[in-house]
Amino acid sequence: MPDYQKTKTACYLGFITQAIAANFAPLLFLKFHSDHGIPLGNIALISTVYFFTQLLIDLFCAKFVDRIGYRVSIVISEVFSAAGLLGLAFLPDVLPDAFAGILISVTIYAMGCGLIEVLVSPIIEACPFENKEAAMSLLHSFYCWGSVGTIVISTLFFAIFGMDSWRWLAVIWALIPAVNIYNFATCPIVPIVETGKGMGIRQLGRRPLFWVSVCLMVCAGASELAMAQWASAYAEAALGLSKTVGDLTGPCLFAVTMGVSRVIYGRYGEKLNLMRFMIGSGALCVTCYLMASLSSDPVIGLIGCILCGFSVGIMWPGTISISSKKFPSGGTAMFALLAMAGDLGGSIGPAVVGRVTERAGDDIRAGMGAGLLFPAVLIIMLILMSRETVSKEKH
Repeated sequence: MPDYQKTKTACYLGFITQAIAANFAPLLFLKFHSDHGIPLGNIALISTVYFFTQLLIDLFCAKFVDRIGYRVSIVISEVFSAAGLLGLAFLPDVLPDAFAGILISVTIYAMGCGLIEVLVSPIIEACPFENKEAAMSLLHSFYCWGSVGTIVISTLFFAIFGMDSWRWLAVIWALIPAVNIYNFATCPIVPIVETGKGMGIRQLGRRPLFWVSVCLMVCAGASELAMAQWASAYAEAALGLSKTVGDLTGPCLFAVTMGVSRVIYGRYGEKLNLMRFMIGSGALCVTCYLMASLSSDPVIGLIGCILCGFSVGIMWPGTISISSKKFPSGGTAMFALLAMAGDLGGSIGPAVVGRVTERAGDDIRAGMGAGLLFPAVLIIMLILMSRETVSKEKH
């Protein structure tokens, strides 16, 4: 009998790889600035290039992964991720332009991470596990633990060996996707739908309910990233904490509570109604944004930031699970478009918070107040989808 636990382990390491890629380079932004004289305006482009590359790969996957095959595609994802992290360690010093070396490396591992984001969820969805929704939630928790591990281990590594040793750490992080190449090459992988039977982009586009799923995913990405990317700044601004302590109390605890939420659903999901759980999570998320924006007590505001991680935990994997049930033949195109919608939301959310904060005279509480728009719309979309489900069951 095929060992699907090996598949599960490979997918867990895939999401840990994605978490390393997303969180490691931002820890080095000031180091890049001081060592290579790269202007901070250019430094900001690193994250833009990372997310934009992922968006392009999401679109690419919708058309070409079924032709290439899941195993070849997922192995390529790990090769690119390892190569990009290794490149980050060496290319800035080898190339005449250090910034070009950084951007090339980021682009390479972003291509790998884009493939991971699209492919890992359908690989787990296709495995013959009893409770698919719980398995999906548990899978996505490993992105959270990977984020926490990357921040904490990197911080400790720099404290012990100094910031100048960051290249060695990049090499160490590259070992995880390098090892996972073998895992994906040898584990059992089942196609999510039979070859040629999956729905195409146009077929999905004709289904109004699919656009509700897309809106859900945009709101899930925006609700999560708007708080995650501004949590450190909020911790510093509201509590006057240092950058290191701000990172550990803001984004790190946010990721911990997000992971806890996903593990809880992964453990007890079969006893819970996913739609109700997500509506409840959306309501808690609105409350958290209100705490962060309205409370004059900075501690309550920080608690709102941290609890927000718990509230958004189920949104991304939950939307994927709901969509998989609504569109069982959605195939690669569905997973790719949902990933693209999530990434789009992840770009829009922090931008809205940042723009409103700037317009309000750098008042970050005003920005947080604007952020509650996304979980509020998510609740409306969930109610629409649940009504559609009830209507179909009656007929």
